[in-house]
Amino acid sequence: MYFSSDSLLPENQQPLMITVAPFGPQWLPADYPEDISVSWKDQVQKAVDCYNAGATVLHVHVRDPKTGHISKNFAEYCDFIGMLRQAVPRMILQIGGSISLAPEPGKEAEWHGRDTRHMLAEIDPKPDQVTVTLGTTLINPLPLTTTDDTLGTQFAKTEIRNAYQNMVVDAAPAFYIEHLKRLRARAIQPYFSMAHVHHLEELEHLIRTGVYLGPVNHILTAIGGSGFCGRNPFDFMEYIRRSADGSVATMGSIWRTVAPFAAMAIALGVHIRCGIEDNIWSRKGVRMNSVQQVDQVVRLAKELKRPVATSEQAREMSKLGVWYRSVEETLAALDLPPNRKDGQLGLMVNETDGKLRAATVGSDGHALAGHDVATISGQK
Repeated sequence: MYFSSDSLLPENQQPLMITVAPFGPQWLPADYPEDISVSWKDQVQKAVDCYNAGATVLHVHVRDPKTGHISKNFAEYCDFIGMLRQAVPRMILQIGGSISLAPEPGKEAEWHGRDTRHMLAEIDPKPDQVTVTLGTTLINPLPLTTTDDTLGTQFAKTEIRNAYQNMVVDAAPAFYIEHLKRLRARAIQPYFSMAHVHHLEELEHLIRTGVYLGPVNHILTAIGGSGFCGRNPFDFMEYIRRSADGSVATMGSIWRTVAPFAAMAIALGVHIRCGIEDNIWSRKGVRMNSVQQVDQVVRLAKELKRPVATSEQAREMSKLGVWYRSVEETLAALDLPPNRKDGQLGLMVNETDGKLRAATVGSDGHALAGHDVATISGQK
């Protein structure tokens, strides 16, 4: 993204979209009973409370009220989206494309099979977005997890830690190319969940080859391990620098660095995600629920004078329902240079008429000069 001299002024930034992930598939109810909702009524109420606090995008996982575990029942996903449509009709509903990351105790953690994950495109009523990853990647949050972070949770158990540190995101091209086609067929917007800058390169390749033609909403998911970028802010800055100007970028971290990254994202004009799926601590040893985390982000935004987006603004910025008809239209909308033409040399730039036009007013660095170019050059 291109930063000009006035980009950090809050009046020139988009209103802040807050994504909240309050359903925490990695947790069991006993890990945080004060904030892990189990009944349908309580799960829906959690969404309402987060929306009232200022979140406009809801990252959805579904918990089976009978077991307390994340649901593997397709019908329950349909039912829950229907309940949410009634309770928070203007909130952007975004389903986590993993379906379930929560392993049973003593079992290997893995994503559901590709056919099962493709069913997310068939949920009725349909969500607004489904998260999509671009590349099979090790998803191991343990290198960024301290002993303090695991206290009182299942992550303190050796068998759970062993399961998670060997978890792999299955997202080969055979999966995500087909998944993008199915989402487009049902007019569900993909929300790109990225691990590092090289996923941006893959996404640009998909656009330039016509595989994906639509707006780009994406999140840098900085959870660490050898597969994802971690807490180095230079990784975050490089990701933002490499993001297309016409895309909508969100930052996501893990554990107690969610808030520091939120502060950076708010200052830079980027959007932010929070919630117990990412973090359960306000500081070491003190728990923080999802609504409190939204409240904290809202306070940070107010201190920096950046307005928090309304649901209508969030939907407009996300360009829900918008699709493009060609590679050229998509590249132009994202402010990316066009594809190279056969035999074309040099750097790729958008075409102009080739004429260089001088400014009509200028001064030699003096704000009060007020002379036009011709006067200064002695032509008048």
